Amino acid sequence: MAQVHEFKPGPEFAAAADREDPLAGFRERFLIPQLPEGGDAVYFTGNSLGLQPKTAREYINAELDDWARLGVEGHIHARHPWLPYHEFVTESLARVVGAKPIEVVAMNSLTVNLHLLMVSFYRPTAERHKIVIERGAFPSDRYAVESQLKFHGFGGPADTGTPNLVELSPREGESTLCTEDVLDLIDREGDSIALIMLGGVNYYTGQACDMAAITEAGHRKGCVVGFDLAHAAGNLELNLHGWDVDFAAWCSYKYLNAGPGGIAGIFVHERHANSFDLPRFAGWWGHDKQSRFQMGPEFVPLAGAEGWQLSNPPIFQLAALRSSLEIFDEATMPALRGKSVKLTGYLEFLLNQVDSDRVSIITPTDANERGCQLSIRVKNADKRLFEEITQFGVFADWREPDVIRVAPVPLYNSFEDVNRFALIFSNCLETESA
Repeated sequence: MAQVHEFKPGPEFAAAADREDPLAGFRERFLIPQLPEGGDAVYFTGNSLGLQPKTAREYINAELDDWARLGVEGHIHARHPWLPYHEFVTESLARVVGAKPIEVVAMNSLTVNLHLLMVSFYRPTAERHKIVIERGAFPSDRYAVESQLKFHGFGGPADTGTPNLVELSPREGESTLCTEDVLDLIDREGDSIALIMLGGVNYYTGQACDMAAITEAGHRKGCVVGFDLAHAAGNLELNLHGWDVDFAAWCSYKYLNAGPGGIAGIFVHERHANSFDLPRFAGWWGHDKQSRFQMGPEFVPLAGAEGWQLSNPPIFQLAALRSSLEIFDEATMPALRGKSVKLTGYLEFLLNQVDSDRVSIITPTDANERGCQLSIRVKNADKRLFEEITQFGVFADWREPDVIRVAPVPLYNSFEDVNRFALIFSNCLETESA
């Protein structure tokens, strides 16, 4: 595999890098959208929706067949019994996010899970009630934390004199946060902060935050620290247990390839596993398994993350997730992350060769501060440039007012994909500028 300093433009280099790539074969495990004239599209939107594993249809059909064959008895006698089905993905999920199995569970959808976790972990007092997020967080995160503040009586925008939502902003003229500024704010205002909840990777800029340093700083000031890992799970090599993160939540339809609307997941650190005094919204699937079907009136929560479950999970969604996580287990996150650094580094190298003062990359240049996504800002561009790129067989993503997001995913993207995209992008930019 070529090293960063050995990158060269051109299809010959890309072809050689693909031949040397030990993970190249995993591309064949996914269904890649096809061009009208034949051949693979350049699919760089795994940050929005991951590709379908070829086994997903087989795994879902197996559950449909068992439903037809067994009816309700499928809960016990299906080839993969439905009653414990969520447990079949637990160990794989734990490996993906750097956790112990007791600390993770697949359940619900992302924002639902964030609310359920904040019920337990956002416990404001008169002295300590602020929530810290990043300015430009994914809108659903902002809606969720604002509604939690209002629910507890601490709502209201900053200009009303109740600035209880603390938004981290980049420095003047910059696009991404400075970790030093984040740590300084925590040190300065931490005594009034109840919860720090940031995106592990910012959806817009692609910046990965220093979760270990932020968690340590938050805990030093007595704050609870949680993360939205929608753009980090399956993208970065995570160590949630080792970093001592309190809680986290993620969706699975992006880098985890579980399909549109796929079942999400949560992490709750092991030190909270038996904190049954934490308030929580309860449901029967979080009840002790040994007595769950005795249908008693008193809720007895399970230890660990499973105790935050509400309802029995959707089996077809779990089947799709299982088909993808089995591939992650084969590839392993360390190997995928290693390829990702090279693949995205190559894309950055080629974009830096584009002869235009209109193009800049707002994602950090340091590989430790990003995942696979690069956010490309094109000065004075509008959506027509993006639409032209799309016409040439590129699946990318437009974000107003002038950013194109691209994410070469190491499981199924190649160095040839990166070279093709760079050529298409450069040619379309020249055409638009002419």
